[in-house]
Amino acid sequence: MRIPENIFQTIYEHLLPTACITCQEFQKFSICNKCLDSLRDGALFNYQCCCQCGIALQAPEVALQKCVACQHLEPYFDETYCLDRYEGLLQKPLHELKYQKRIAFANALSNTWNLLIGKDFVNTHADYLLPVPLSTQKLAQRGFNQSWEIARRIYCGQHIQKTPYVLQRHHYSEHQAGSSLNNRQQAIQGMFYVAADDIQKLQNKTVIIFDDVMTSGATLNEIARVLKDNGVSRVINWVLLRAARPI
Repeated sequence: MRIPENIFQTIYEHLLPTACITCQEFQKFSICNKCLDSLRDGALFNYQCCCQCGIALQAPEVALQKCVACQHLEPYFDETYCLDRYEGLLQKPLHELKYQKRIAFANALSNTWNLLIGKDFVNTHADYLLPVPLSTQKLAQRGFNQSWEIARRIYCGQHIQKTPYVLQRHHYSEHQAGSSLNNRQQAIQGMFYVAADDIQKLQNKTVIIFDDVMTSGATLNEIARVLKDNGVSRVINWVLLRAARPI
């Protein structure tokens, strides 16, 4: 699948001019060189971040490479890598994808990831790359899972298997936006599960979870807990956009 996708993308970029997903300037690439350079110089991945949750570190935290929150209460996940801040250049394109159903933006966002940090993760030791799932009700309403649409286009080692089916989610009707950390943690408990047929294949494996946005970390922490309860040995988060402190 990957080779044909790359061929069609190359043809598209050279023959069909488009608009940059961030500045809307008309040119031939999905993100222009000016915006790409801005991200390359100032995005979150350039800064010292917590090795566990990916939040930008404050000065007293740098020595341990961990934020105070992770020092006091260690999450279930082991590592987190984020491309940029939620308030940065890619927030609007992500919203266009999620809420305006502009599926082409998934390709542009994954391409931005690939260009900026993809090469750093090609040799990551992992067995599976899974998106944060949507419930069947939410998936039917939106029509697609934005995390999967980005994740499936991300470059990673050929040894890493991508699949949207292993991790499942129960439906929860209330929105978490604006909720406190404690409320988020309580609301998300028991929401995720591993498909019964896939439990055995996860034993002693390393799993990468891809999420479009990480805010409090409650969702990714619950996913990591469920995965480790089902035999996974290590959980790594790859996140497009990370919310800053405080939540």
